[in-house]
Amino acid sequence: MMAASLLRRDKKSTAAHLKADLNRTDNSTGVRQLQELLDVVLNPENPAADTEALDWCKCLIAGGEGFEEFCRTVRSYDNATLCGLVWTANFVAYRCRTCGISPCMSLCAECFNNGDHTGHDFNMFRSQAGGACDCGDSNVMRESGFCRRHRLRTGENIPSIPRDLLLMSEMVLPRFILCIIQYLRDGYIEPDTSTERDLQKVLQQLEPQISFLEELTKMGGAMRTVLTKILTNQQIFKDLSMGQEENLYAKKNYDKYLSALKNSGLVSVEEKAQGATADVTVGAEGGAGAIVLLGAAPGSPVESNKEEDQDAGLSVGQRKRVKLSSSTKDPCIIESLKHKCFLEELLFWTIKYEFPQKMVTFLLNMLPDQDYKITFTKTFVQHYAFIMKTLMKSHESDTMSNRIVHISVQLFSNEELARHVTEECQLLDIMVTVLLYMMESCLIKSELQDEENSRHVVVNCSEALLKNNTYWPLVSDFINILSHQSVAKKFLEDHSLLMLWMSFVSFFQGMNLNKRELNEHVEFESQTYYAAFAAELEACAQPMWGLLTHCKVKETQEYTKTVVRYCLETLQIWFDAIGFIDEPAPNQVTFHLPLHRYYAMFLSKAVKCQGLDLDSLLPDQEMLMKIMVHPLQIQASLSEIHSNMWVRNGLQIKGQAMTYVQSHFCNSMIDPDVFLLQVCASRLDPDYFISSVFERFKVVDLLTMASQHQNAVLDSEQERPMLEGALTFLVILTSLRIHLGMTDDEILRAEMVSQLCMNDRTHSALLDLIPENPNPKSGIVPGSCSFEKMLSDVADFKAPVFEPGGSMQQGMYTPKAEVWEKEFDPIMVVLRTVYRRDVQSAMDRYSAFLKQSGIHTGNPWPPYKERTPLHPCYKGLIKLLHCKTLHIVIFTLLYKIWMDHQNMSEHVLCMVLYLIELGLDNQVQENKEDEEPCIEEHCHDSWFPGTNLLSNLHHVINFVRVRVPETAPEVKREAPPSTSTEASSYGQNSRRLTGNWRENLREAQVFSLVAERRRKFQEIINRSSTEASPVVRPKSSSTRWVPPGTPPQLVTEILEIRESMLSLLIKLHQKLSSKQNSLSPSWLEDMDTSRHAHGDGITAIERILTKAATRSCQIKRSIQDICGKVCPPVPPKKNSPTDKKAMDKEERRQRARERQQKLLAEFASRQKSFMETAMDVESPETEAAMDLGASEVMESEVLYDCVICGQSGPSTEDRPTGLVVLLQASSVLGHRCKSKEAKNLPTTDDEHIYAADTCGVAHDVRLTLMQRFFKDSSCLQSVSIGWDGGVYVQTCGHTLHIDCHKSYMESLRNDQVLQGFSVDKGEFTCPLCRQFANSVLPCRPGRGTESAAWHTPTNKKTCVIVKEVEDLQEKLGLFPTESNLSKEMELVIKDIKNTTQKKYMDYGKNPGSPDNDFLFMYSVARTNLELELVHRGGNLCSGGASAAAKRSCLNQLFHVLAMHMRLYSIDSAYNPWTKLTQVAQSREADVFDDERPEVPMLFRDVPSLLIIFVLTMPQPLRKEHFTCVVKMLYNLQYTQALAAISSKFSPEERQAWCTSGALKKNAADAEKSFEVLLSHVISELSKDKSVYKVNTEETSMLISSVWSPQSIEFSLQQFCLPFLRLSCLLQHHLYGDNLTGCLEEEEFSSLAVCLGLLPSAPQPSNIVHSASCLAWAVSAFDLVIQWCAEVTGLSQMQAEQSLGLLVQDPQWAAPRLLQLPDNYNIIFQYYHRKACTACKKVPKDPALCLVCGAFVCLKGVCCKQQGICECVLHSQHCGAATGIFLLINASVIIIIRGHRFCLWGSVYLDAHGEEDRDLRRGKPLFLCEERYRVLEQQWVSHTFDHINKRWGPHYNGL
Repeated sequence: MMAASLLRRDKKSTAAHLKADLNRTDNSTGVRQLQELLDVVLNPENPAADTEALDWCKCLIAGGEGFEEFCRTVRSYDNATLCGLVWTANFVAYRCRTCGISPCMSLCAECFNNGDHTGHDFNMFRSQAGGACDCGDSNVMRESGFCRRHRLRTGENIPSIPRDLLLMSEMVLPRFILCIIQYLRDGYIEPDTSTERDLQKVLQQLEPQISFLEELTKMGGAMRTVLTKILTNQQIFKDLSMGQEENLYAKKNYDKYLSALKNSGLVSVEEKAQGATADVTVGAEGGAGAIVLLGAAPGSPVESNKEEDQDAGLSVGQRKRVKLSSSTKDPCIIESLKHKCFLEELLFWTIKYEFPQKMVTFLLNMLPDQDYKITFTKTFVQHYAFIMKTLMKSHESDTMSNRIVHISVQLFSNEELARHVTEECQLLDIMVTVLLYMMESCLIKSELQDEENSRHVVVNCSEALLKNNTYWPLVSDFINILSHQSVAKKFLEDHSLLMLWMSFVSFFQGMNLNKRELNEHVEFESQTYYAAFAAELEACAQPMWGLLTHCKVKETQEYTKTVVRYCLETLQIWFDAIGFIDEPAPNQVTFHLPLHRYYAMFLSKAVKCQGLDLDSLLPDQEMLMKIMVHPLQIQASLSEIHSNMWVRNGLQIKGQAMTYVQSHFCNSMIDPDVFLLQVCASRLDPDYFISSVFERFKVVDLLTMASQHQNAVLDSEQERPMLEGALTFLVILTSLRIHLGMTDDEILRAEMVSQLCMNDRTHSALLDLIPENPNPKSGIVPGSCSFEKMLSDVADFKAPVFEPGGSMQQGMYTPKAEVWEKEFDPIMVVLRTVYRRDVQSAMDRYSAFLKQSGIHTGNPWPPYKERTPLHPCYKGLIKLLHCKTLHIVIFTLLYKIWMDHQNMSEHVLCMVLYLIELGLDNQVQENKEDEEPCIEEHCHDSWFPGTNLLSNLHHVINFVRVRVPETAPEVKREAPPSTSTEASSYGQNSRRLTGNWRENLREAQVFSLVAERRRKFQEIINRSSTEASPVVRPKSSSTRWVPPGTPPQLVTEILEIRESMLSLLIKLHQKLSSKQNSLSPSWLEDMDTSRHAHGDGITAIERILTKAATRSCQIKRSIQDICGKVCPPVPPKKNSPTDKKAMDKEERRQRARERQQKLLAEFASRQKSFMETAMDVESPETEAAMDLGASEVMESEVLYDCVICGQSGPSTEDRPTGLVVLLQASSVLGHRCKSKEAKNLPTTDDEHIYAADTCGVAHDVRLTLMQRFFKDSSCLQSVSIGWDGGVYVQTCGHTLHIDCHKSYMESLRNDQVLQGFSVDKGEFTCPLCRQFANSVLPCRPGRGTESAAWHTPTNKKTCVIVKEVEDLQEKLGLFPTESNLSKEMELVIKDIKNTTQKKYMDYGKNPGSPDNDFLFMYSVARTNLELELVHRGGNLCSGGASAAAKRSCLNQLFHVLAMHMRLYSIDSAYNPWTKLTQVAQSREADVFDDERPEVPMLFRDVPSLLIIFVLTMPQPLRKEHFTCVVKMLYNLQYTQALAAISSKFSPEERQAWCTSGALKKNAADAEKSFEVLLSHVISELSKDKSVYKVNTEETSMLISSVWSPQSIEFSLQQFCLPFLRLSCLLQHHLYGDNLTGCLEEEEFSSLAVCLGLLPSAPQPSNIVHSASCLAWAVSAFDLVIQWCAEVTGLSQMQAEQSLGLLVQDPQWAAPRLLQLPDNYNIIFQYYHRKACTACKKVPKDPALCLVCGAFVCLKGVCCKQQGICECVLHSQHCGAATGIFLLINASVIIIIRGHRFCLWGSVYLDAHGEEDRDLRRGKPLFLCEERYRVLEQQWVSHTFDHINKRWGPHYNGL
């Protein structure tokens, strides 16, 4: 067999040989050979995991050359003009709205960065579902946005491809693809079979093959063309897919495919004809298949077993499948699946396997090929129904949805393509049908209105389909294609489609019905409302907005008319189906009325944009009455929900009420509803409408003149909020103009103002809160110019500031003053508030503005705002304000408020006045001839003569007849004789009176809103000819809830009123201003109208009266009359029990207030003392009171206040007091560098950060070098450690008894409250100031600082004092007696040791030795001194006025350390003091041969020696002894400085200085002259083994400058300054000396004076010489000789090593964090794809250390060590458990401190001063220098724990 022989040969040569054969003219043998070879190689019976086949294919395709080489060749022929890069979820891409034509346009980072988008509106985003780059595709984006590569039409100059290059591919690939398909067929198992189904496994095995296909697509256009040919060629498919006759395997394989097809509920054409009937009853998998469903006889409802099984258990609401309307189009709408090419079958399997990512990527990678794109789109559409069925069954519907959209958005965003498919493949029909079919699977019977007989069905919101948003891919595709004008027009022209769509929308009409719980609280709060709101927004509203965008011009009038017609038809069908007549069912509400909203929005567009006449689109009155009912029901329910009438339904009902008005929903929900009600109100009888409103809000019974009434439906505490709700609704209804004539710009402005008035807003919050049409193509796109322009018009920008408490503010916008003055609109605010507190917040801000600008100081009322004029179509709305019913209500309410009836409120009055004012501002044009006949009026004529508000205002009403309970106060006055007999005959509703009454009865008004409304309704019903038979209606009284216990009898009374609305207003004015005659008769004349705009109720009434007077002279006269009569006082009220209650309440409140005052005063005094210590309050008293600091007052024992028990007393041995302290390990000092400039964060591969130049490293190196040559114990006293991991101690300054503290800790331990700290680790918060702490530092008994006796200088000679110091050192440390104090001190030492890690303590050769301990102890003191210096700015120029000093605990810390260190005595033989002050007799050298030498004095660290001396000498130390120690050490420091400087000279200079100095040696002050000493040092160090014998060439290169005496003097001072600063600080803490401030130039001299090195302050004229501070105890020259000899005598050391130890530079710059780039994108682009150095993978959450620049994996399991994640590890290593990390993907900074962490915030803000956490908005971010400085400052000052409040444990997981 040929194939066998070929297989044995080398793959490459075989491939080359075959290629040559195939290139001949007669290639039949070659073809045969190849086919035979492929039969063997690509045998699908081999396991898929076998890679041999893949290798063969690669070799064959490459035709003998290497595959990589082949790829490169093919790529050179790439003629693609599109980028087409496909990405999957979580990829970072860009979207530019300026360049995009389609809203879905996206670009990969490379194309984005290579294009020019400066100044564009773009953002970066993380892809959720995956996507593809659109660069180069002019259908989706403008060409100006293309990147450089895709802008040049590369296709034109590419050479044509040689034929033989891809010849092999054309032969091999069809077989390869077939092989993949055969594997897929083989591996597929139906989900309902019993065998274990593991599709993932099959896919994993195929991974290499599919990846190979993907690789091929990336070779560019040439290869894609070949693939397209293979995938779409029908002949190839025919030849290959069934397999040859004799091949049994292929046959079986093909059968598997057919059965899979069948099981999909999709039948092939042949079977369809016969199988249609059978398939209806038994679908293969339950679903009878969408095709059959649509082909089924129109009448037969499609039932299926699966559905039945699911429902067997549910007896309630049997879910009956509902038939589709018979208007469905051609039953073959969804072409039965008959695959004609590989592409179709590949897609089929892709769907069957639920869209594996690799397959999706491969299919999308092919899209740049145009032919492929068209074929693939058609195939996709053809499989659409099948996709939907698979999606519904899938368990992973989320992932699958994302993958579907990943594909469909690429296809349908392209208008050209979408139109093509719509025309050719009936895309719209398919989509609507598929959506309908999908929703039909979850319908239930609607329970709205008539539960038993309702025929309406709605979707069941608790089904997974809705709960999990499974429908969104389909809906989003639908919205996507409707955004194309050509497609939308087809949709709007196709009436049967519209009808189908309306029936789809009606599935959502009335879903998620809420029934009010009246008795029990509901057991289970369903959360289905999320699903319901999402469904209405996505499935109904968004397609609606999409359609509306195409109905904007006159030409599209017809479309609007059609939609409106179908809306009305569908609404009518709906009313019939739910059995609605005229009354809504009580206690039910649904927030979902999409049909109403479609109708409303199309009406609004028709009038606003298309100039249609409103009346031509409206139905008859009766239909309008029906349409009005449900939206009104929602408004009333909102009020009920806020009045707590729905509390038993749980929180979710509040959630619904909030969602309904929330910014993303309001313009698709409440706005259309209010607009629809406005339309109804403008066309219906106003009396009818007003009375409907009050009846819906259940406040009819309240609107009576009587002081008491019975309300059958409301509890009394609900009456007030419901009345307020009804009035507010009427005000909104009559004043809102959003759809009634405002332009888009005006709407945007009003929305913006209302949001800004509630609260200052960030830019992004504002964008989010302003409702825009959800369809992104609509007019106002967020970020468009009108938004920015408008924002700058109405608001001022407040830059992001840092508040003193440490909370970070974002950049905010706040309303301009003129906006508050002229545009603040409380009505709009009420409409847009989700939380009621926002209304209050707006009012508070408004009143604050008025106070501040001096307009009004009291408590203002919501201002009245003039409205934009109404569109002429809606003029009828004004009739509401001019109808008698409303006027009667207004009159009644004014009267009730004046009479102080219960349940009235300021808000009610405010709204009533608002309505009056609206009526005055909107007058009806009176047409006399149109006056209705009087028959309508007869019921009211006794109240008001007409309907005009102006004329009714001054109409006086004399008597009113009311029905009151017998118990009411009115009854007592006069009882008419017949009352008792008559009362029983009055029905609840009819209030007509019979009986013989007195004369004035004729005038008495009768008023019943309900009766009135009924009569009107009846008339309308009878008038309409359609309704011949009268409607039977249940009596309303029967449905009323009758309260238990029979109510008192109602009786009829007549009240004498004799008031008009005007007189009531004037009386109310008096009542509000609480003075008689508040309005003088002439006040109208001298009225200043300008001040009327803002103010309280008084102003409002004055404004109304003025307006009325200017509009009518009659009113003006009436006002003057009424004001002229002196008003009688308001009748005194009877003291009803409620008033008494109120009185008591007031009194109780008063008492409580006084108690509180007392407590507060007490607390304030406590706090005052705290504040003085905490804040920098500079006052002499506090200085003295603090136990640290000032020395004068401290003669007596110090008294400490315990903040726990409040007692004050001294600290004693047995009851010690302690300072609250926080101990923390710190490496801040170790991170200091020499240069003042911060290091830059690397953002390219060429930049690096080296740590070698840091303070910590330098000290480590020094110590290691010493330990190589010198004795260990000596080394450990010659340096300090603690640069890295040193312990820093800080206090808040509060003290407590240590025993109190222990009990406090116990109580914290038992406290179950979740604390941000760990009590077990000894952490707590200071009981007074709540500052974080973890230990208590005992205070030493006795005086605070040493008393004056210790300060008096004695004039002893230097040598005497030196001797005294030596004797003091000889005194052995006395072991302190065991006492509570000493125990506590031991404990604190233990705490200090536990604060830092072991590695930062053990530097000696034998860990744990006393030497090591000794080193650690004095280093703690050193660390704290150094850090205080850093906090003071690195020098002592500022003097003592620093906050750090006030709360410093160094004094106490020193005593604790000293007590501990005195346990170690220094062996006198090694005592450095002797070497400092005596010239030693030459010792015999041979004794010490075996041991290493001690560290030479010149190598020792002088400040360390100072601290050692002070801590080991007996305390308290006399000041003269301290000064002596400093002086002696200064000599050493000075000599070290000379040695260090001399080493920097060139040899010639060194020689010159040596000789010049030697000449002056015999001068008198030689020991205090730097030249003499310098020459001495040089000559001594050159002896023996000279330290200068280093390669001179190198050094001479570095030295270019010449040293002058001045520069040497300067250098010497700089070298000695750090020592002087530390000594001075130490002296300040031990003796309380004040630090005097000075200029930086004078720092040296001022410190020298302070330390007593210089006698007194020098005159400015003569410059201080550093040498003049020297004070030698013995001959200077001898000492220097001795010190230098120690160095030159070192035999083991190299010259450069000893020079290295000699030249120590004590100067370090302040610690800095890394310098960050200005633009965040630079960091993000470099680091978010960078691989981690440890695990070599790209981290999921990369983070950067801002201290050292390390790149780490946050939370990465990959880099865990011993269960600790990398960030925590790094924080321990780099910052001794303090880490500052920038999270690359979130732009925020987290702080790790020990076992806790907190989110600090972001230092990168966008152009509007906002953070963008998690980069959600993706706007460009820039470094905020202030914030970064604050971060650095908190790091340096170790205040993270105090300033940041939200800490949590990280459990080593970061």
